[in-house]
Amino acid sequence: MAKATPTVYVTRRFADSGIKALKSAGYKVDVYSEDKPIPRKELLKNVKGRTALLPLLTDRIDDKVLDAAGKGLKVVANYAVGFDNIDVEAAKKRGITVTNTPHDKVNEAVAEHTFALMISLARRIAEADAYAKAGKYGHWSPTLLTGTDLYGKTLGIIGAGRIGAAVARRAVMGFGMKLVYSDMRPNKDLEKAYDAKRLTMEKLLETADFVSLHVPLLPSTRHLISTAEFALMKKTAFLVNTARGPVVDEKALLRALKTKRIAGAGIDVFECEPAIDCDLTDNLELKSFPNVILTPHIASATIEAREAMSMVAAENIIAVLSGKPPITPVK
Repeated sequence: MAKATPTVYVTRRFADSGIKALKSAGYKVDVYSEDKPIPRKELLKNVKGRTALLPLLTDRIDDKVLDAAGKGLKVVANYAVGFDNIDVEAAKKRGITVTNTPHDKVNEAVAEHTFALMISLARRIAEADAYAKAGKYGHWSPTLLTGTDLYGKTLGIIGAGRIGAAVARRAVMGFGMKLVYSDMRPNKDLEKAYDAKRLTMEKLLETADFVSLHVPLLPSTRHLISTAEFALMKKTAFLVNTARGPVVDEKALLRALKTKRIAGAGIDVFECEPAIDCDLTDNLELKSFPNVILTPHIASATIEAREAMSMVAAENIIAVLSGKPPITPVK
């Protein structure tokens, strides 16, 4: 009897390179046709009998989905660096490999976006853009929309992994910033290359002029930044989050902004994403602050990064279905 052709289900269309690679490997590839998160009912129906699943971070892959797929499912290749949308333990119990898509191009894209937010906050770019477009610019003034330098300021990185290190390089080499970091493990390369100092998170928050978050979403990092942490920060400090929304307690952030406990925030990810504000009864207060810049989870949204993620996901599937170790396994 001829061996059945492996089938891959992709929950949303993305960069074609990965899909082409899967087809070239001889797999049957089906892609959810609409450019929006697949409804739960459709997901449960469409995963049935699949050999591989390629979901996005908007798809919750849990016991129900894994059971719906059946015993033939060998690999779940998440199209994201984070994997908090996947019940990794449930997959392991079934002998299913879980992978993600870390890549240097993703690291660099997120680091660039982090700095875009930092510069925009420091130099009040969003405020200035709105001011000019509203026709308010009547004459030059030395006090008009004055911001703050990055040069000579202290950047505090919470989570000194690959993305944190890419941000650190830009801070020190590009902007002459001082660097402190907080991480469970020391990063000797960071310390040697950029004279970085490892501090407790509490001390970092007291010290830094800019605080940038680069930790995964785990039970231990949910609401890592809340009321007590904001109370430690300088009133002149800015918070930037390009990690995961629930790392920051949104209500505590709103209180810190209202009381001018911090100078502002750059937010790319949201606690109740895709909602920008968890509390829909408060008129979306997070949108009302001129010293807050919001972007819709696009830190890694470059053509180069998306192509790289596409290929890493495909290469993981091809490796596992070929009986080889995955390229980037989630452990």
